[in-house]
Amino acid sequence: MYTRFYVLLCLGSLGIFAAAAQPDSIMLKDIQWNTNAPAKSTELFIPSGASLLAGLIYQPNGNEKHPTLLLLHGYPGNERNLDIAQVVRAHGWNVIYFDYRGSWGSQGKFSFTNCVEDVVNVVAFCHRYSDSLHIDTANIALFGHSMGGWVCLQALARLPAVKKGFALSTWNIGLDFKKVMNAKERIDLIAKSGNSTKYFVLNTSLSDLFGPVMTHPERYEPATHAALLAKKSIVMLDEHHRNEVIATAIRAQHPADFDYEVWNTDHPFSNKRVSLMNKVLAFLEK
Repeated sequence: MYTRFYVLLCLGSLGIFAAAAQPDSIMLKDIQWNTNAPAKSTELFIPSGASLLAGLIYQPNGNEKHPTLLLLHGYPGNERNLDIAQVVRAHGWNVIYFDYRGSWGSQGKFSFTNCVEDVVNVVAFCHRYSDSLHIDTANIALFGHSMGGWVCLQALARLPAVKKGFALSTWNIGLDFKKVMNAKERIDLIAKSGNSTKYFVLNTSLSDLFGPVMTHPERYEPATHAALLAKKSIVMLDEHHRNEVIATAIRAQHPADFDYEVWNTDHPFSNKRVSLMNKVLAFLEK
């Protein structure tokens, strides 16, 4: 009888652990408080160009150097993915969130090009303050959502030492403008994209923001730079199939280290947050 009960108990326990391992489940526990070097959050002001970016670093326990994830928000950036920041920090990573130049109070002029340069400058900041911020500069990864997914892919192409990028619901800015056929369609697209501009973008007109894209849309299309992403580790996750052109171009460069999936969800992955967290953790820890 006891043997049978023990077997049933073990099987039940295995069932619990199996359920916890499913993509829509996640097991979390509080971070054990380290009185000598506790987990914390610190405001950052990061130089980029002649401006300062408003930022924040989430740090885990310990004075040793930690791998570090940069969170790249979208346009305008209402979804900051800070739930992912907390989970990743709980797994021993630093996480840096920042606002691009000209957005959400950061100084300077907002432009798509500046967003990419801001990431390059934040990585340089990580190197400069690696000791005080406990950053393992050999293990920096990028996570970007929407426009941030575009920024992630563009910045990876400019950062040879950064090997990992997770692009969620990437906005293919260049392809959107390449597809429009006439001036009216372009004006309509700019107007649609500009609804949030007056609330979060500083010192930037719509013509300044979108003019370069209209003139050279190919420069803003990640597939054009796929060769620069060779040997990188990349995940692309979408809620639609419109980014197949990017996925096809990247896959051609390094098919063994690229993952592209389309999930049944909306743009901010509202019903897939736990599955998304598990996907990000698995990507960072491999």
